[in-house]
Amino acid sequence: MRRREFLGVAGGAIAFGQAAAGDCGCGEQFTAQNPATGAGGQTASRGATAPAATVWQTGEYDRVLSKVRITNVKVFGVTYDPASDRPYVFVKLETNAGVVGWGEATLEGKAGAVMACVNDFRDFLIGSDPIQVEHHWQSMYVHSFYRAGPVIGSAISGIDQALWDIRGKILNLPVYKLLGGPVDSRGVRGYYHVRARTREDLFKLRETAERDGVTCFKTGPAVPTFEWIETHAKIDQAIQSLAQLREILGPAIDIGVDFHAKTSPSVASVMLKEIEPLNLLFVEEMCPPENVKAMARIARRSTTPIATGERLIASHGCRELIEMGVVDILQPDVNHVGGITALWKVGAMAAASGITMAPHNCEGPIGGLATIAVDAAMPNFLIQEVCSGVQTEAKEKIWEEWLGFPAMRMVNGRFPLLDKPGLGFELSEEALKKYPFAGTKPMPRVFHADGSVAEW
Repeated sequence: MRRREFLGVAGGAIAFGQAAAGDCGCGEQFTAQNPATGAGGQTASRGATAPAATVWQTGEYDRVLSKVRITNVKVFGVTYDPASDRPYVFVKLETNAGVVGWGEATLEGKAGAVMACVNDFRDFLIGSDPIQVEHHWQSMYVHSFYRAGPVIGSAISGIDQALWDIRGKILNLPVYKLLGGPVDSRGVRGYYHVRARTREDLFKLRETAERDGVTCFKTGPAVPTFEWIETHAKIDQAIQSLAQLREILGPAIDIGVDFHAKTSPSVASVMLKEIEPLNLLFVEEMCPPENVKAMARIARRSTTPIATGERLIASHGCRELIEMGVVDILQPDVNHVGGITALWKVGAMAAASGITMAPHNCEGPIGGLATIAVDAAMPNFLIQEVCSGVQTEAKEKIWEEWLGFPAMRMVNGRFPLLDKPGLGFELSEEALKKYPFAGTKPMPRVFHADGSVAEW
């Protein structure tokens, strides 16, 4: 990028001009553009003298890039189930080479906001080279000025996945091979959710798991809400349900338990002590993830591996957990954390600190396939979630209708790796028209018996 040349000449002139004028950078801005592509160049305050053209603006910079350019950004809201709080948000990037890329930006309860945010990023993308995935990620994150939360994070995620999809197609390689994978050619180990409700159902679940080679399931504590200081009756109910699951599934099948931040550090500590003999693979999000010190208190009181991360955005959002050594397993979501680029960075940070990765995945099929692509190349990968039961569900039949194959279904306990370039699938806009967007539906609002707000 000849960044030193830029900083030494044009960048220095801008900095000097602003300092002389006493400009804090908060005023109205104008952006110099690349005349060849319309892409943004340097930004200066209104009234300042525009800097001389640099290698970026003259086009010389383009000699190290591809000749492909993004020509259009499309975003689709897809309502496959009117009752769902997560209609899918799919992103499509089109190019002058005819190559298109797909990504997913689905965000629970905020579909309309994410769709608007994706469209806000059009000016960042139109006329630019899709090969520059990292550059685009940095620009969307940094040039948004206010740091990304779940809405911006999800919008960046969908765009980033689509950029990687295009990159793989241009270079004729699956994304996991671009990332250096696969680590294991057999595929990616995964787990389903427990849908069984009775002892008889659990015995059938075990039989199906043994037949299909499924080696792990995830469940919840079987209690809707917990007070900050809870009665032993409720705690015992949760513990007994988990003990029954371990008894019936047996020692050969791993079990993860998601507490969805329902428990306070006090209740979590009591429960962890009681369930230690169950030898769980992990306990997930035992308290709100934004309270790192509370998570640390819990971790010090248990030998059961602690997992969290599905609500965290970018590698910056995971930094404190990693630095403090609070968790054993990180679970960022490729549809929220910032896409493939951010998930890969979190994985690398975690690996350097002896932390494993088990990404969250409870949205649509595109994000699921993007996650598997990253999993396949991560040396510290543990296991991959899919929010489905061991039996094929209605949404998965829709996914197969769209993609032409059973996405996110395991074979012998693993998600197969796709050999096609990019993310490994093709999708037509026509196929999505059958499920028009019906608007945003909020996530469930759960309350305690006294009417106060409860985690769920």
